[in-house]
Amino acid sequence: MSTYNVGIIGGGPGGYVAAIKAAQLGGSVCLIEKGEWGGTCLNRGCIPTKTLFAVANLATQVQEAPDFGVHISGEATIDYPQVLTHKTAVIQQLTGGIAQLLKANGVDTFNGTATLTDRNAISVSKSDGTTEQLHAKNIIIATGSEPAEPPVFEIDESQVLTTTGVLNLTELPESLLIVGGGVSGCEFASIFNALGCKVTVLELLPTILATEDVQVIRHIQLFMKRKGITIHTGAKLTHVKKSDASVTATLESGEEITAEKMLVSIGRRYNTENIGLEKVGVRTEGGKIVVDTRLQTNIPGIYAVGDVASRYLLAHVASAEGKIAAQNCLGTPVEMDYQVIPWCVFTLPEIGHVGMTEKEATDEGYEVKIGRFPYAANGKALGLRETDGFVKTVSDADSGDILGVHIVGAQASTLIHEAAVAVRLGASAADIAHTVHAHPTLSEIVMESAEAAYDRAIHSLR
Repeated sequence: MSTYNVGIIGGGPGGYVAAIKAAQLGGSVCLIEKGEWGGTCLNRGCIPTKTLFAVANLATQVQEAPDFGVHISGEATIDYPQVLTHKTAVIQQLTGGIAQLLKANGVDTFNGTATLTDRNAISVSKSDGTTEQLHAKNIIIATGSEPAEPPVFEIDESQVLTTTGVLNLTELPESLLIVGGGVSGCEFASIFNALGCKVTVLELLPTILATEDVQVIRHIQLFMKRKGITIHTGAKLTHVKKSDASVTATLESGEEITAEKMLVSIGRRYNTENIGLEKVGVRTEGGKIVVDTRLQTNIPGIYAVGDVASRYLLAHVASAEGKIAAQNCLGTPVEMDYQVIPWCVFTLPEIGHVGMTEKEATDEGYEVKIGRFPYAANGKALGLRETDGFVKTVSDADSGDILGVHIVGAQASTLIHEAAVAVRLGASAADIAHTVHAHPTLSEIVMESAEAAYDRAIHSLR
């Protein structure tokens, strides 16, 4: 039986990062994964979705090329098989890179299904039918999550799809009905709309993207509708009927909506079944593993990170938790800090936010000062013809400290990280405003939003 300082179950962004970190700290480490390195994020989530997003963004730019004076002879079309080839190549390059990193850091890897058999013991059932027993002083569980599949939808991954199935389509559907107007639903709505599909979104809540700032929600909803995406909010789906060529959803109101394919994007379920948690006594609540601020479960020496245990189902949070758990496994006590977590939504245009929304800040008792600056008043944005959007800075009226920043517009997923550093360091709106920003750049919108937070934006009218 092989013995390790740290044994990790799950090779996604939480597990493989934990493995490399633990090895860097001098530990002997093993990592078990039943599927592909990179987990859901790399193979069925973040990376393939954002690769398709890049194609959708490019398609939009091609459509708008005549506005720049660039005329493309002939009709621009989407070669979807080639798009899929590009997507596959990106995934393969990254999974291969992870394998090389694990090998270079001396991590022993096992491909198979892992089960906890004792506090320090892991049984690995391999694809060749053999079983290997491993012993680990500490164990990190990073088994992730899968798309939720409520029985009412009868998921078949042919006509009624999860987010996994929609990425495996070999042809673009003429129409797509998306159930769920959260992050994934709205991202796929933007992507398939840009690729030429007729898209309809059904959301049970009164609004799409309910976790975003209300002004961001209004802006992105108007923009999506302007692009031809039909959005139904407060829409309760009561029945789904499939035919050979279509799917029809019946709403509580009696309205019927038909599309060639349906995507169900209404949440995820935690991968906690059949991994031996009950046998060793690891506590769960609602299917999720319960951990403390050091990512340790109720069983000393057993940790959990990522979707299976985290308050945030985000790949970058899983990676951060993996590093924290690895340090705790090897004797460096450290706690996970969730105070500053940037969020990005890859719609067209993008959304980025960090910290509190205006409503959250006022609900916390802050007297807030709001600074808002539009993309349309920025020279770089005008040159790019990316004038849809704004940056909104929420600051404490008394101290000037930044409480939150919200961006909707081009490259929001990149721009938000200046704000993330500012919030983490307790910076004020003046600190950003007084930092010289290169011109002409989109980053100046962040600066002028901060200036506007104390009524001093140069390039906007009061």
